[in-house]
Amino acid sequence: MKEARNVESFSLDHTKVTAPYVRMAGKKTGPKGDLVTKFDLRFSQPNAEYLPIGAMHSLEHLMAEYIRDEMDGVIDLSPMGCRTGFYLVVFGEPEEETVAASVRSVLLKVAAWPDSEPIPGQDPVMCGNAAGHDLASAKEWARRWVEGIDRKGWRCF
Repeated sequence: MKEARNVESFSLDHTKVTAPYVRMAGKKTGPKGDLVTKFDLRFSQPNAEYLPIGAMHSLEHLMAEYIRDEMDGVIDLSPMGCRTGFYLVVFGEPEEETVAASVRSVLLKVAAWPDSEPIPGQDPVMCGNAAGHDLASAKEWARRWVEGIDRKGWRCF
């Protein structure tokens, strides 16, 4: 029997999933009835490959900016500490497939971001590590995610 955990991802068998993917990781109803859903946006295969810190930082800035144009009710987009992906937290209960399509659209924009344009929020006033970005690597990881989803689909298993 699997040991119960407070953190949902600690109950996920990371050896059985296949990145990239989108997975609904949890739902909560707030005290006023608001439904909040968390999604696991996995970029790299757990325990095998990790996003470089600069790429993850640039992806976070660009995705956080664009995802709000693609989806209503976005609360947060945050990098995973394990550096294999991001969590997306939204109001409501969108389907995984809908989230995957929105993320795909966002990552196509990231992959096409002009090298001459500054990354949104890449400024010492707006960012605690403004020098810690790697746009070229972020664009490559965005392309890899889209190609993987196009090849295998958005499911994790």
